[in-house]
Amino acid sequence: MSGSREVALVTGAGRGIGAATARELGRRGYHVVVNFRSNVDAARAVALDVEAAGATAQCVQADVCDPDQVERMVDAVLADQGRIDVLVCNANTVAPPFAPLASLAWKDFINKVSGELAGAFFVTQQVLAAMRGHGGGRIVYVSSTAADYVGSNRLSHSTAKSALNTFSRHVAAEAASYGITVNTIAPGSVRTEATAPIFTPEREKHLETHSVLQRVLEPEDIAAVIGQTVDVGMRSVTGALIRIDAGFGVLVGGPSSTA
Repeated sequence: MSGSREVALVTGAGRGIGAATARELGRRGYHVVVNFRSNVDAARAVALDVEAAGATAQCVQADVCDPDQVERMVDAVLADQGRIDVLVCNANTVAPPFAPLASLAWKDFINKVSGELAGAFFVTQQVLAAMRGHGGGRIVYVSSTAADYVGSNRLSHSTAKSALNTFSRHVAAEAASYGITVNTIAPGSVRTEATAPIFTPEREKHLETHSVLQRVLEPEDIAAVIGQTVDVGMRSVTGALIRIDAGFGVLVGGPSSTA
């Protein structure tokens, strides 16, 4: 297990998978940087949870799609802590437009794809430089099994996640010589605030009956895997795509969709 005052920056950590990840890393002994875009109260609540577990935390505001804000955030963390050992790119930058190609506007499509990549690009660029100077680190991107899922008007969402997966592999190849591991977590359908509108009883029943574990995933399920992925004992694993779908793909022959 890592931790012991190593520093973990989690983007979009005010709710859902990001919040659960911040709490998980706090339990593992990290100093957790809780990034948020606008909801400072939610971020502070997560930071208090981290501190209640015996770790330390700080909240840092930044829109990860804005390079100037990202630079200020990373500079502030480095000035305060002197290092960043773990980066979890989780922020949901742009809500996907769910529509078929025939009625999908180009501006909406490209806004989702470019927003997804911007949220990873700017933070990675800044943090990678700090990790190189420190001699190592671990980066995790939160993607989705939607990258391999066709249907339900998910063209923009699936394309954006596929692009993120490719981005992650290239970063892994570039960062390896510096002792930095880079991996991608691809959850299936997870019960969060963001997915609440689509989690009807019928959908939950479908997910339960079509997964090996026969249950719906919670944010804590994803956070636990992220915690294991950034453990220094996993330093031989890089460039990997780890799917977490409660075994949905095993029974239906393909990945589960996600919002």
